[in-house]
Amino acid sequence: VQLQAFGGGLVQPGGSLTLSCAASGFGSGSYAIGWFRQAPGKEREGVSWIGTRSDSVYYVHSVRGRFGISRDNAKNTVYLHMTSLKVEDTAVYYCARARSGSLRTNAYDLWGQGTLVTVSS
Repeated sequence: VQLQAFGGGLVQPGGSLTLSCAASGFGSGSYAIGWFRQAPGKEREGVSWIGTRSDSVYYVHSVRGRFGISRDNAKNTVYLHMTSLKVEDTAVYYCARARSGSLRTNAYDLWGQGTLVTVSS
């Protein structure tokens, strides 16, 4: 049973990147999936979550209008589409599962290993 986050990389300010969170060993469609990030020297913060039904989503204010979250339950994968990236979006991004959507880290019981996103010119 695990989550694997991938798709990070180096992107210029204003660019776009899509992260993927692939679940194995369980059906991710039965869980809410959240994306979190942790910048160097900062606490981990919630970025977005999507409920078991794709019409239930939430974004932290700092990414609203720039990031989009979606899921493909047939592929057991959740995506984070990031556009208009800023230097301050630089962080290690993690995905995690919970019984219901939340931006609180303690609501999640299984975490992926993280993927680094660097926004720099």
